[in-house]
Amino acid sequence: MAPSSNSSLADNPRSRVGAIVVAAGESRRMGDIDKIFLELGGEPLILRSLSVLQACHSVTDIVLVTSESRLSIARTLVACHGLTKVSSVCAGGKRRQDSVRKGLDALNDCEWVIVQDGARPFIQPHIVEFGLLEARRTGAAVAAVPVKDTIKTADAQGHVVATIPREGLWITQTPQVFRRELLQQAHAEVSDDVTDDAAMVERIGVKVKLFAGSYSNIKVTTPEDLPVAEAIFRSLSEALPEAAP
Repeated sequence: MAPSSNSSLADNPRSRVGAIVVAAGESRRMGDIDKIFLELGGEPLILRSLSVLQACHSVTDIVLVTSESRLSIARTLVACHGLTKVSSVCAGGKRRQDSVRKGLDALNDCEWVIVQDGARPFIQPHIVEFGLLEARRTGAAVAAVPVKDTIKTADAQGHVVATIPREGLWITQTPQVFRRELLQQAHAEVSDDVTDDAAMVERIGVKVKLFAGSYSNIKVTTPEDLPVAEAIFRSLSEALPEAAP
Protein backbone atom coordinates (compact mmCIF):
# COMPACT_ATOMS: atom_id res chain seq x y z
CA MET A 1 0.00 0.00 0.00
CA ALA A 2 1.28 3.46 -0.85
CA PRO A 3 2.00 5.68 2.15
CA SER A 4 -0.21 8.68 2.77
CA SER A 5 1.04 12.20 2.21
CA ASN A 6 1.46 12.50 6.00
CA SER A 7 4.06 9.71 6.11
CA SER A 8 6.74 11.95 4.64
CA LEU A 9 10.47 11.65 5.13
CA ALA A 10 11.60 15.25 4.98
CA ASP A 11 12.18 15.57 8.74
CA ASN A 12 15.63 14.02 8.24
CA PRO A 13 17.90 17.01 7.46
CA ARG A 14 20.27 14.71 5.57
CA SER A 15 17.56 13.73 3.12
CA ARG A 16 16.30 16.98 1.63
CA VAL A 17 14.11 16.57 -1.43
CA GLY A 18 14.06 18.92 -4.40
CA ALA A 19 11.65 18.88 -7.33
CA ILE A 20 12.16 20.01 -10.92
CA VAL A 21 8.96 20.79 -12.83
CA VAL A 22 9.75 20.69 -16.54
CA ALA A 23 7.56 23.00 -18.62
CA ALA A 24 9.83 24.38 -21.33
CA GLY A 25 8.54 22.50 -24.37
CA GLU A 26 7.47 24.20 -27.59
CA SER A 27 3.98 22.60 -27.56
CA ARG A 28 4.17 21.87 -31.30
CA ARG A 29 1.64 19.04 -31.06
CA MET A 30 -0.73 21.46 -29.33
CA GLY A 31 -0.69 23.79 -32.34
CA ASP A 32 1.96 26.07 -30.82
CA ILE A 33 -0.34 26.96 -27.90
CA ASP A 34 1.59 26.87 -24.61
CA LYS A 35 -0.30 24.00 -23.01
CA ILE A 36 0.99 24.53 -19.47
CA PHE A 37 -0.88 27.84 -19.20
CA LEU A 38 -4.14 26.52 -20.64
CA GLU A 39 -6.95 26.54 -18.11
CA LEU A 40 -7.99 23.31 -16.44
CA GLY A 41 -10.81 23.66 -13.96
CA GLY A 42 -10.44 27.43 -14.11
CA GLU A 43 -6.70 27.47 -13.30
CA PRO A 44 -3.52 27.19 -15.36
CA LEU A 45 -2.64 23.56 -16.00
CA ILE A 46 0.89 23.99 -14.61
CA LEU A 47 -0.52 25.08 -11.27
CA ARG A 48 -1.89 21.60 -10.63
CA SER A 49 1.46 19.81 -10.33
CA LEU A 50 3.11 22.78 -8.61
CA SER A 51 0.38 22.86 -5.96
CA VAL A 52 0.70 19.15 -5.21
CA LEU A 53 4.46 19.44 -4.77
CA GLN A 54 3.98 22.56 -2.65
CA ALA A 55 1.65 20.57 -0.37
CA CYS A 56 3.99 17.56 -0.04
CA HIS A 57 5.75 17.81 3.30
CA SER A 58 8.68 15.78 1.96
CA VAL A 59 9.45 18.35 -0.75
CA THR A 60 11.66 21.17 0.47
CA ASP A 61 12.51 23.01 -2.76
CA ILE A 62 10.97 23.38 -6.24
CA VAL A 63 12.49 24.68 -9.47
CA LEU A 64 10.16 25.53 -12.34
CA VAL A 65 11.78 25.32 -15.77
CA THR A 66 9.91 27.11 -18.53
CA SER A 67 10.57 28.72 -21.88
CA GLU A 68 12.47 32.00 -22.03
CA SER A 69 9.37 33.79 -23.33
CA ARG A 70 7.24 32.58 -20.41
CA LEU A 71 9.58 33.44 -17.52
CA SER A 72 7.70 36.58 -16.51
CA ILE A 73 4.23 35.00 -16.53
CA ALA A 74 5.56 31.94 -14.69
CA ARG A 75 7.12 34.07 -11.95
CA THR A 76 3.91 36.04 -11.60
CA LEU A 77 1.92 32.80 -11.25
CA VAL A 78 4.27 31.54 -8.54
CA ALA A 79 4.01 34.79 -6.59
CA CYS A 80 0.24 35.15 -6.93
CA HIS A 81 -0.48 31.61 -5.73
CA GLY A 82 1.85 31.61 -2.74
CA LEU A 83 4.10 28.82 -4.00
CA THR A 84 6.72 29.46 -1.34
CA LYS A 85 8.74 26.31 -2.08
CA VAL A 86 9.53 27.50 -5.60
CA SER A 87 13.04 28.85 -5.13
CA SER A 88 13.77 29.44 -8.81
CA VAL A 89 12.04 29.89 -12.16
CA CYS A 90 14.57 29.40 -14.92
CA ALA A 91 14.68 29.08 -18.71
CA GLY A 92 14.97 25.63 -20.22
CA GLY A 93 17.20 24.30 -22.97
CA LYS A 94 16.74 22.99 -26.49
CA ARG A 95 15.90 19.44 -25.42
CA ARG A 96 13.93 18.12 -22.46
CA GLN A 97 17.10 16.71 -20.91
CA ASP A 98 18.79 20.10 -21.30
CA SER A 99 15.92 21.67 -19.39
CA VAL A 100 16.23 19.13 -16.59
CA ARG A 101 19.96 19.82 -16.43
CA LYS A 102 19.28 23.55 -16.05
CA GLY A 103 16.81 22.72 -13.31
CA LEU A 104 19.43 20.62 -11.55
CA ASP A 105 21.88 23.50 -11.70
CA ALA A 106 19.30 25.83 -10.15
CA LEU A 107 18.16 23.43 -7.43
CA ASN A 108 19.26 24.05 -3.86
CA ASP A 109 21.30 21.47 -1.98
CA CYS A 110 19.37 18.21 -1.62
CA GLU A 111 19.99 14.47 -1.69
CA TRP A 112 16.91 13.47 -3.70
CA VAL A 113 15.42 14.91 -6.88
CA ILE A 114 11.88 14.53 -8.22
CA VAL A 115 11.46 15.23 -11.94
CA GLN A 116 7.89 16.10 -12.86
CA ASP A 117 6.37 16.95 -16.26
CA GLY A 118 4.50 20.22 -16.01
CA ALA A 119 1.98 18.85 -18.51
CA ARG A 120 0.91 16.06 -16.11
CA PRO A 121 -1.65 17.83 -13.91
CA PHE A 122 -3.00 14.81 -12.04
CA ILE A 123 -0.17 13.67 -9.81
CA GLN A 124 -1.25 12.86 -6.27
CA PRO A 125 0.68 13.32 -3.01
CA HIS A 126 0.68 9.59 -2.25
CA ILE A 127 2.32 8.87 -5.64
CA VAL A 128 5.08 11.36 -4.85
CA GLU A 129 5.62 9.84 -1.41
CA PHE A 130 5.61 6.29 -2.76
CA GLY A 131 8.18 7.26 -5.38
CA LEU A 132 10.43 8.72 -2.70
CA LEU A 133 10.09 5.56 -0.62
CA GLU A 134 11.09 3.35 -3.56
CA ALA A 135 13.95 5.62 -4.62
CA ARG A 136 15.41 5.57 -1.13
CA ARG A 137 15.60 1.80 -1.43
CA THR A 138 17.06 1.65 -4.92
CA GLY A 139 18.45 5.04 -5.91
CA ALA A 140 16.07 5.53 -8.84
CA ALA A 141 12.32 4.98 -9.18
CA VAL A 142 9.78 5.84 -11.87
CA ALA A 143 5.98 5.96 -11.84
CA ALA A 144 4.48 3.58 -14.40
CA VAL A 145 1.35 1.65 -15.32
CA PRO A 146 1.03 -1.70 -17.14
CA VAL A 147 0.19 -1.57 -20.85
CA LYS A 148 -3.45 -2.51 -21.49
CA ASP A 149 -3.58 -2.45 -25.28
CA THR A 150 -2.18 -4.89 -27.80
CA ILE A 151 1.13 -3.58 -29.15
CA LYS A 152 2.33 -4.29 -32.69
CA THR A 153 5.45 -3.31 -34.59
CA ALA A 154 5.20 -2.36 -38.25
CA ASP A 155 7.46 -1.74 -41.22
CA ALA A 156 7.76 1.52 -43.18
CA GLN A 157 4.72 0.60 -45.28
CA GLY A 158 2.53 0.04 -42.23
CA HIS A 159 2.48 -3.75 -42.42
CA VAL A 160 2.52 -5.60 -39.10
CA VAL A 161 5.89 -7.18 -38.37
CA ALA A 162 5.15 -8.61 -34.93
CA THR A 163 2.67 -8.57 -32.06
CA ILE A 164 4.43 -7.96 -28.77
CA PRO A 165 3.11 -9.69 -25.62
CA ARG A 166 1.81 -7.17 -23.08
CA GLU A 167 3.38 -8.98 -20.15
CA GLY A 168 6.29 -6.96 -18.85
CA LEU A 169 5.41 -3.80 -20.82
CA TRP A 170 4.87 -0.60 -18.86
CA ILE A 171 4.01 3.01 -19.70
CA THR A 172 6.30 5.32 -17.77
CA GLN A 173 5.13 8.58 -16.28
CA THR A 174 6.36 11.19 -13.87
CA PRO A 175 7.22 11.69 -11.08
CA GLN A 176 10.62 10.13 -11.54
CA VAL A 177 12.77 10.16 -8.42
CA PHE A 178 16.55 9.86 -8.19
CA ARG A 179 19.43 10.22 -5.83
CA ARG A 180 20.83 13.55 -6.96
CA GLU A 181 24.37 12.32 -7.55
CA LEU A 182 23.08 9.56 -9.87
CA LEU A 183 21.03 12.00 -11.92
CA GLN A 184 23.94 14.44 -12.16
CA GLN A 185 26.25 11.62 -13.26
CA ALA A 186 23.75 10.54 -15.93
CA HIS A 187 23.46 14.07 -17.30
CA ALA A 188 27.23 14.41 -17.35
CA GLU A 189 27.85 11.13 -19.19
CA VAL A 190 24.86 10.77 -21.54
CA SER A 191 24.57 13.24 -24.42
CA ASP A 192 22.36 11.23 -26.80
CA ASP A 193 18.71 12.25 -27.13
CA VAL A 194 16.47 10.49 -24.61
CA THR A 195 12.78 10.80 -23.82
CA ASP A 196 13.06 10.69 -20.05
CA ASP A 197 15.60 10.85 -17.24
CA ALA A 198 15.19 7.19 -16.38
CA ALA A 199 16.68 6.28 -19.77
CA MET A 200 19.77 8.33 -18.95
CA VAL A 201 20.18 6.66 -15.57
CA GLU A 202 19.72 3.23 -17.15
CA ARG A 203 22.55 3.98 -19.59
CA ILE A 204 25.05 4.49 -16.77
CA GLY A 205 24.24 1.00 -15.48
CA VAL A 206 21.79 1.82 -12.70
CA LYS A 207 18.68 -0.33 -12.26
CA VAL A 208 15.50 1.76 -12.16
CA LYS A 209 12.57 0.57 -10.04
CA LEU A 210 9.03 0.98 -11.38
CA PHE A 211 6.33 1.89 -8.90
CA ALA A 212 2.57 2.22 -9.31
CA GLY A 213 1.48 5.38 -11.06
CA SER A 214 -2.09 6.02 -12.17
CA TYR A 215 -3.99 5.72 -15.44
CA SER A 216 -5.44 9.16 -14.71
CA ASN A 217 -1.92 10.62 -14.57
CA ILE A 218 -2.03 11.59 -18.25
CA LYS A 219 0.24 13.98 -20.09
CA VAL A 220 -1.57 16.74 -21.96
CA THR A 221 0.18 16.77 -25.33
CA THR A 222 -2.37 17.25 -28.13
CA PRO A 223 -5.72 19.08 -28.41
CA GLU A 224 -7.46 15.69 -28.12
CA ASP A 225 -6.06 15.37 -24.59
CA LEU A 226 -7.87 18.47 -23.31
CA PRO A 227 -11.43 17.05 -23.06
CA VAL A 228 -9.98 13.92 -21.47
CA ALA A 229 -8.15 16.06 -18.92
CA GLU A 230 -11.33 18.01 -18.17
CA ALA A 231 -13.23 14.74 -17.61
CA ILE A 232 -10.53 13.45 -15.26
CA PHE A 233 -10.53 16.76 -13.40
CA ARG A 234 -14.31 16.61 -12.89
CA SER A 235 -14.11 12.98 -11.77
CA LEU A 236 -11.37 13.68 -9.24
CA SER A 237 -13.15 16.79 -7.98
CA GLU A 238 -16.38 14.86 -7.43
CA ALA A 239 -14.48 12.18 -5.54
CA LEU A 240 -13.13 14.68 -2.99
CA PRO A 241 -14.98 14.73 0.36
CA GLU A 242 -17.19 17.74 0.90
CA ALA A 243 -15.97 20.27 3.41
CA ALA A 244 -17.72 20.21 6.75
CA PRO A 245 -20.25 23.03 7.25
